Amino acid sequence: MKISEIDIPDVVSAFYINSGITELYPPQKTAIEAGLLEGKNILAAVPTASGKTMLAELAMLKSVISGGKCLYIVPLRALASEKYERFREFQDLGVEAGISSGDLDSRDEWLGKKDIIVATSEKTDSLIRNGAPWIKNITVIVADEIHLVDSPDRGPTLEVTLARLMHTNPDAQIIGLSATVGNSKDMANWLNAQLVESDWRPVDLREGVFYNSAINFIKGQRAVESKYKDELVNLVTDTLQEGGQCLVFESSRRNAEASARRLGQVLAKKLNDENRVEMDNLAERISSTGETETATRLSQCVRGGAAFHHAGLTSEQRKLIEAGFRDNLIKVLSSTPTLAAGLNMPARRVIIRGYKRYDPNYGMVPIPVLEYKQMAGRAGRPQLDPYGESVLIARSFEELQVLQDQYILNDPEEIWSKLGSETALRTHILSAVSTRLVESRDELMDFLGLTFYAHQQETWKLAAIVDEVISFLDENKMLLDTQGLYPTELGELVSRLYIDPMSASIMVDGLGRLDAVKTSELTMLHLISSTPDMRSLFLRSGDYGWLNDIVSEHCDEFVQPGGQESREYEWFLSDVKTALVLRDWISEQGEDEITSRFNIGPGDIRAQADTAQWLMHSMARIGTHLDSEYTDFVRELVERISYGAARELLPIIKLRDIGRVRARKLYNAGYHDLDAIRNVGFDTLTKILGPKIAANTLRQLGVHVEEGADATNTPAGKGKIQKNLIDF
Repeated sequence: MKISEIDIPDVVSAFYINSGITELYPPQKTAIEAGLLEGKNILAAVPTASGKTMLAELAMLKSVISGGKCLYIVPLRALASEKYERFREFQDLGVEAGISSGDLDSRDEWLGKKDIIVATSEKTDSLIRNGAPWIKNITVIVADEIHLVDSPDRGPTLEVTLARLMHTNPDAQIIGLSATVGNSKDMANWLNAQLVESDWRPVDLREGVFYNSAINFIKGQRAVESKYKDELVNLVTDTLQEGGQCLVFESSRRNAEASARRLGQVLAKKLNDENRVEMDNLAERISSTGETETATRLSQCVRGGAAFHHAGLTSEQRKLIEAGFRDNLIKVLSSTPTLAAGLNMPARRVIIRGYKRYDPNYGMVPIPVLEYKQMAGRAGRPQLDPYGESVLIARSFEELQVLQDQYILNDPEEIWSKLGSETALRTHILSAVSTRLVESRDELMDFLGLTFYAHQQETWKLAAIVDEVISFLDENKMLLDTQGLYPTELGELVSRLYIDPMSASIMVDGLGRLDAVKTSELTMLHLISSTPDMRSLFLRSGDYGWLNDIVSEHCDEFVQPGGQESREYEWFLSDVKTALVLRDWISEQGEDEITSRFNIGPGDIRAQADTAQWLMHSMARIGTHLDSEYTDFVRELVERISYGAARELLPIIKLRDIGRVRARKLYNAGYHDLDAIRNVGFDTLTKILGPKIAANTLRQLGVHVEEGADATNTPAGKGKIQKNLIDF
């Protein structure tokens, strides 16, 4: 079926034809025939790179040009950014895209002017809670990676958000996208959707298991020359010799970094002069992202044409690596499985080196088939590769047979709702009551009847858990359970802040007991670290000794003391460790020092700081509601976490391009406030900040700096400054 033959506006047809797409893939043709462009709900369960996103694009563009508004829901911020950049290309069609990734307690009303809005499921849920007025105008709802309904962490939010949108926007078209759904008919029935299911791929996928110097496919073998002792190096170099790239999936960050280092050492010897210059340039850009051991290790790998990718990297580092891989500069990328979750990063050969993951309850356990299929689906770059290969690694013939049976010949597991727990339901029940979606227990049960959980199981199984949640919310003064369900002011606030009601309960209790302890930064940081919304750091065997010393030294500063049971005390120590990372961050400890002390990556520091800022902001709002005398102290900590700075830097650190390092230089030079900086000469400021930053800083403060004064080759002090009238 040709693009010109389908029922879309001419400008949309022209857009795709001009970009080189003239004909639909078979799954896309099936979706069109199933009613995609007639407003029917669609669940597309088709392989990666088979054109799922374009299905959504066609439906959204047709709707927008007819006056509609579309919502594209993704599981990850990185994926939101990727899709937003793609949808910005529709600007020439008069279609405006927007991305909602800001504060979780904002309405983002400006998005009402956008035609296609990209957001994570958590942000979408938050927008609904905060009453974003444009939500009711949505005509097309796209749920990308919809199989993540199965995720214990994110699944309940995606599920309830979709159920709520189906309730409030009953006429909106719903499009679910996934490469792997074991019980796709079940999910399609829940969405009242036409199922589009296909195994077709634009690039043939060959799945095999590497053993005894050969990749063993179900039919046939492919010999791999054993040039090196390391079988992974042999598999990678075999691919690179044919002009392909490799993705290596490892079971841990440490393994991902180790394999990238080994591969980089081998591949470096194969680079020509032009490659070496390009890799050196990319390595320098990575080095400039931060003076940490992680940045150093990553740049060293990149110089050899290899790289690693995991959540411990900063977002800037991940973007540089992803761009380098897409541009074919980086030949092999060693990653943890997070990269398999939807990002557009295909390769000729995908090597799944570790098919087991650590589970704190069971030790090392095999990954689900669904996760394997997600990783295998990355193999094969359309228009670039004649085929894609997915390779597991076995260490015995028996293991080879097990891997073939368990992963290659097996279907993905069925998707099951994870909504049936008190933890999952707490926040969503409070939201439903606070936004007046439901006003009684019966109405609440009716609403829960719209969920995937209710589609799979009888809702009476939820009744006991619902009653426990209502009782908890009532006891903690977040709702009133009297002749109906009604939110309190605190309940409405907690729902808008988008925090777990249990977190709010811990904050309320902690704020009420601060007079009984020696209140400090550590007190507040530990209080938010003890909430379920903060992902606490793991304890390592060497942590117990020094953490116990810290606890003994600061025992009078904790409002959430550790319990007597060993397991409870371990959780307490884990929360203390998390709080200490944050304390080092706001005390201006260097990132390298923090990463070394706590054995984490720079990306972990930023992720912990982002979560801590949100929780501290929430505690400040709750403190205002409770009229707590500690509210100002908490507000100050919000800013300090945001900038990673001590209190004395706050008056000057808000200047654009003045981070905590430059702010400290200014402060130590004697410039403690904006007036002092405004009145310093350009030549003096240049010695501290350099000419460009000095000029930009003075301009922000209303001081005229002549053009050219900030040029890199301008001698310090030559720039002429026009003072403000107030300076005379």
